Amino acid sequence: MSLDAVLARIDADLPAATERLMALLRIPSISTDPAYKADCARAADWLVADLRGLGFDAAARPTPGHPMVVGHGGEGRSLLFYGHYDVQPVDPLDLWHRDPFDPALEETPKGTVIRGRGACDDKGQLMTFVEACRAWKSVHGTLPARITMFFEGEEESGSPSLVPFLEGNAEELKADIALICDTGLFDHKTPAITTMLRGLLGEEVTITGPDWDLHSGHYGGAAMNPIRVLSRIIASLHDQTGRVTVPGFYDGVDELTPELRNQWQSLGFEPEQFLNEVGLSIPAGERGRSVLEMIWARPTCEVNGIAGGYAGDGFKTVLPSKATAKISFRLVGRQGPLAIRDSFRAMVRQMVPDDCKVSFADHGASPASVMSTADPAFEAARQALSDEWPNAAAFVGAGGSIPIAGYFKTILDMDALLIGFGQEDDLIHSPNEKYDLRSFHKGMRSWARVLAALSD
Repeated sequence: MSLDAVLARIDADLPAATERLMALLRIPSISTDPAYKADCARAADWLVADLRGLGFDAAARPTPGHPMVVGHGGEGRSLLFYGHYDVQPVDPLDLWHRDPFDPALEETPKGTVIRGRGACDDKGQLMTFVEACRAWKSVHGTLPARITMFFEGEEESGSPSLVPFLEGNAEELKADIALICDTGLFDHKTPAITTMLRGLLGEEVTITGPDWDLHSGHYGGAAMNPIRVLSRIIASLHDQTGRVTVPGFYDGVDELTPELRNQWQSLGFEPEQFLNEVGLSIPAGERGRSVLEMIWARPTCEVNGIAGGYAGDGFKTVLPSKATAKISFRLVGRQGPLAIRDSFRAMVRQMVPDDCKVSFADHGASPASVMSTADPAFEAARQALSDEWPNAAAFVGAGGSIPIAGYFKTILDMDALLIGFGQEDDLIHSPNEKYDLRSFHKGMRSWARVLAALSD
């Protein structure tokens, strides 16, 4: 099938495609707030109507929460596309320069942007794929593959209905490969396919000593201070080289392949600038590792918060009864979150003196996701993206977690191509969210190229 005609149709249809996105952005589909339940349903219905207009057999499927939108169309290789139509709350509203659900095109020093809640995360990204399919259908009268559209309405509120829905509809949803558009470009000129996502383990540790807060003059030196115990535990979590000391922590952590290492080195990433942007200058992780390795391919242990004693204005001389720390582990490769939890808790218990007690609270445990780039689809997609953008596309990692990719692997037994066109300054989850019009336009063209490559 002719790709050039599809790309030309996308170019000609950009104003109409932009207005369709604006219509979806006007629907305040905030999933976490029950006051917007009807709006979430309205967004799902809007997408169903749009997909049906393209010939998809589409419906809004009920869940205990917000609907899932599922649509099927076309013939050939089976592809599953995922996006989410729900958005984050808009607070604080007074920091927005305009009504967050009255989207508009704005001119900025860096070019034209689409301003509004959900513009990038994830309605604009979702619609890049829908519009690529629209152009294919308009030019060729059919879709380039057997495509299943799968749009979630609870991604921004923890996805409580997602796993049961995937498990209950696994046979219907399973495809040769999944496509996810909820990521970003590496930089303004360089597209990326995310192939490594870190997992996450969250632990809350509470050390309890005396039965109540004590006067530090009466008891200081004689009574054990829980903050002192907790501080010693925290300090012991890393050695002098920055490695995590939890026993067995690095089991399942693989080294980069030479090919991937070379790709990352060719990206022109500047670690000094990366750290300077947040007022820092010296990498603090494992000695001998590059910054990109540390944030994409190496596991971490970080203290996210500490509480204990008196921290208000002025001074209060107490020995606290309790001290608490929230500690997160970002996981990679084949690390087992539950095994690490057990090892961490055993290590902590050994460091607690007999006069104190320790308790733990679980804040989630999910493994990392690593895609098998041996599937020819990955290289085909990388070449297709490279044809659209000034710089060649790269396989990259992501420091954060995208649970849906892991669920596709564990529940539907398929890898995912994570391709997105967002930028670091898109202000997702923040006031004045935007999506570059260039990202929207080239995103549509990129998906058309990827579809052509995968269908071939």
